[in-house]
Amino acid sequence: MDTSREVRAAEEPRIPASTGAWLRTIGPGLVLAAAAVGSGDMITALVAGGQYGMGLLWAILLAVVLKFFMTEGIARWTLSSGTTLITAWQSLSRWVLVPFAAYVLVLAMVFGAAGPSAAGLAANAMVPGLSPTAWAIVHAVVAFIVVLVGRYRLFELVMKILVGMMFVCAVAVAVAIRPNVGNLLSGSIPSLPDGSLLYVVSIIGGFGGTLSIIAYGYWAREKGWRSPPWVRVMRVDVVISYVLAGIFAVAMLIVGAEFLTIAKFGIEGNADLVGVANLLGQSYGAPVEWLFLLGFWAVVASSVLGVWNGFGYLFADAVRAFRGVPEEESEQHTSTRSPAFRVFLVLITFPPMILAAVGQPVFLVILTGVLAAVFAPFLCATLLWLLNSRRIDAVYRNRPLSVSNLVLGGAILLFAVLGGQSLLSMFG
Repeated sequence: MDTSREVRAAEEPRIPASTGAWLRTIGPGLVLAAAAVGSGDMITALVAGGQYGMGLLWAILLAVVLKFFMTEGIARWTLSSGTTLITAWQSLSRWVLVPFAAYVLVLAMVFGAAGPSAAGLAANAMVPGLSPTAWAIVHAVVAFIVVLVGRYRLFELVMKILVGMMFVCAVAVAVAIRPNVGNLLSGSIPSLPDGSLLYVVSIIGGFGGTLSIIAYGYWAREKGWRSPPWVRVMRVDVVISYVLAGIFAVAMLIVGAEFLTIAKFGIEGNADLVGVANLLGQSYGAPVEWLFLLGFWAVVASSVLGVWNGFGYLFADAVRAFRGVPEEESEQHTSTRSPAFRVFLVLITFPPMILAAVGQPVFLVILTGVLAAVFAPFLCATLLWLLNSRRIDAVYRNRPLSVSNLVLGGAILLFAVLGGQSLLSMFG
């Protein structure tokens, strides 16, 4: 272990010794749950439920398992090796970072328009004093300011509040419509109804994010988790993250299966989520309508804030690694005050405002999930390489037949098969 890492480890907070201390310590996982679950996941789950009932519940459960092992693998590598995933890619060739940085920037620019636009729709439905476009600009600028001048503690606190809102609201709405428990259990058996392939790919590939799970390592670092002893805490943190995210997705699937199927209401984009809220209000009363709207707003507002922050770390670290700045100096070059991070914030906030009023059709939401599924197998292959290599301490290295290896290897095959079939169905 190098000297700089020993100094950083000495500055770390103490490992929690009691259950209460553990619960007070968790945080990056809640940030991940808030950031990674967006309106796209919400729409996909609602539409999938409306078209196929609870038949695709198994896809959500599978996505939760896959994303847990991917996130756990990335965080375990970072904590035990002291280096980021981007540094590992740099060791192959720094030119690998060019398409990655471009992917982050392009995806961020697209979301820079779609995310605040969705938040504007939700805010306008509750407070119509401002137009959706004006509300979109407000959300983008607020995210810019919070990330630029705020500290991680403030960022985490805001994200915890938002994830609590989205979770409570989603569960409350699902309970209010009184779902059939038998239908819920039947959906846990894998099946592939006609025409459901793209939804399955979108759920498995897009649910829980792909770039957001890489950002988890930076949030853990900001929390003060920088050394191997924090691996146990990290695993609990990630479990809580995906349990909450999974319950939210299942709740939306229930709303689609038990309500939209009967209402025969189609969802083409974010604007239609306001229509879903209105229908819920007509059927179950104003409180349910407001719960859905608050949950919708919390989902998109947290995604905006999470992408502004998390993707900024990824872009700044890619620039740092490409320039050849050593890992020991990475924190100052990837902080929210670094030039690369601030350039990214400007690019994701202000140019996309021109497109803030443009809606996002459901096809683009699903396509985003498919593109995420293309990146996911590359990420799984990277983790298999790193977690089985001598570049990681033997204590934290994968065993040949470990569950992690089996899940990551199976994920590559799954994404290859589903990705190939989805491309054939789209262009064949």
